[in-house]
Amino acid sequence: MAGKTIAENRRARFDYFLEDFTEAGLALTGSEVKSLRAGKANIAESYAAVEGNEIVLVNADIPPYAGANRFNHEPRRPRKLLLHRRQIDRLIGAVQREGRTIIPVRLYWNDKGIAKLEIALAKGKKTHDKRQTEAERDWQRDKARLLRERG
Repeated sequence: MAGKTIAENRRARFDYFLEDFTEAGLALTGSEVKSLRAGKANIAESYAAVEGNEIVLVNADIPPYAGANRFNHEPRRPRKLLLHRRQIDRLIGAVQREGRTIIPVRLYWNDKGIAKLEIALAKGKKTHDKRQTEAERDWQRDKARLLRERG
């Protein structure tokens, strides 16, 4: 289980400039953990928001666990991120002063088998930045293909 990725936000690198990565814990219920162990989660449309002195994960989809019947969880409920106070203050400051966004990048199991979320401070890309990123990616792919053929 160690290091196994549960869900990844692949769109984040296309839509944002990702800068400062941080590992955060998640406050989960038992049925959410069982659903994650089954490998079911989606963080593609989610983001982290500041609520008071806390940071919560909003719009992350962890589908209901079939064996939990009436004690199941709500799939898209806000989930509290577990961070140190200094980390929370730094993230809140970046969001309020610099206008950054906190984006979840990857949901995974750590070495101890605990679900962790990798978050990043992000700055939104403009359309021309996205085009440039796509052009660079295409060039790298073409360059690798040419080197393989010639080389």
